[in-house]
Amino acid sequence: MTAIDIATATAPTIPARTSRRRGLLRQLIDSKKALAGLILLALFALLALLAPVLAPGDPSLINSTGSQAPSAAHWLGTTAKGQDVLALTLWGARSSLFVGFTVGLVATGVAILVGLASAYFGRIVDDALTLVTNIFLLLPGLPLLIILAAFLPPGTSTVILVLVVTGWAGSARVLRAQAKSIRGKDFVAAAVVTGERPLRIMFREILPNMASVVMTTLLGCVIFGIGAQAGLEFLGLGDSSVVSWGTNLYWASNDGALMTGTWWAFFPSGLCIALVAFALALVNYAVDEITNPRLRSSRARRERRG
Repeated sequence: MTAIDIATATAPTIPARTSRRRGLLRQLIDSKKALAGLILLALFALLALLAPVLAPGDPSLINSTGSQAPSAAHWLGTTAKGQDVLALTLWGARSSLFVGFTVGLVATGVAILVGLASAYFGRIVDDALTLVTNIFLLLPGLPLLIILAAFLPPGTSTVILVLVVTGWAGSARVLRAQAKSIRGKDFVAAAVVTGERPLRIMFREILPNMASVVMTTLLGCVIFGIGAQAGLEFLGLGDSSVVSWGTNLYWASNDGALMTGTWWAFFPSGLCIALVAFALALVNYAVDEITNPRLRSSRARRERRG
C-alpha cells in the first residue's frame, strides 16, 4: 500500500468534518443553556448597535440635575454630574463588548498559533515556545496589567494590547496539549508522509479536530477581556474619556455613589458585566456538556428520567 493509499484511508473526509461541525451547531441550538446564553448575548449586541437611536447625542453631556433617582424622565436615574445613566449604559456596551470580543479573538488566535506550532514541530520549537509561555504564566497577571496600562498611552487600542499580552498564555498551554494528542494520530502521520505542507496540516488536519476546545478557549478569553477591561478602567488605568461599563463604575466611585447611596449610578453597568459573563458561561458550559463524554452521558440519563 502506497503513502497516498494510507492517507486516503486514514484522513477524515470533508463531508465527515462538515457533518461533525453541523452536529455541534445543531446540538448547541438544541441546548437550553446555549440558547439562553446566545439570546442574551444577541440582546446586548442589539442594544449596543441601537445605542445611537435609543440614546442619541453625546452620553457624557450634562442634561439634568445630579443624583436623580430613576423616574419617567430618566429610567435609570442620573449621575452626580447630571448625566443620564441609561445613555451611559447603552453607549458603554459598545466599547465593552468590542474590547471583550476583540481581545477574545486576538488572544485565541495567538494561542492557536503558538499551540499548533509547538505541538507540530516539537523539539527546539516546542522548547522555545513552552519557555515563553511559562514565563508569561509565571508573571503575576494583575501587577503586569497595571504596569503596562500605566506606562502605555491611554486608549482603547492600549487596553486591547495589554489584555492580549497578558491573556494568551494559559489558552496556548491548553491548546498545545490538545494539539499534541492529535499530532500522534494516523491521519496526521499520513498527511506528513504524502508531503503536505506544515501549515496545511496544522490548519486543515489538526485544528478542525480541536473545534470544541478552541470555542471554549474563545469564550473564556472574551469573559477575561470584558472583566479585565472593567477592572483596569475602574482603577483609573484606562481612558476615562471613553464611555464604557468600566469607566461608568470609575466615575460612580469617584463621585461617591456608594457612600451617598445612589445605587443607580453603578448598579446597571455592574449588572451588565455580570449578565454578559453569565451568558458566555452558559454557552461555554453547553459546549463542554456536548463535547465531554461524561457530561454528555449524565445529560442523556437526566433526559431519560425526565
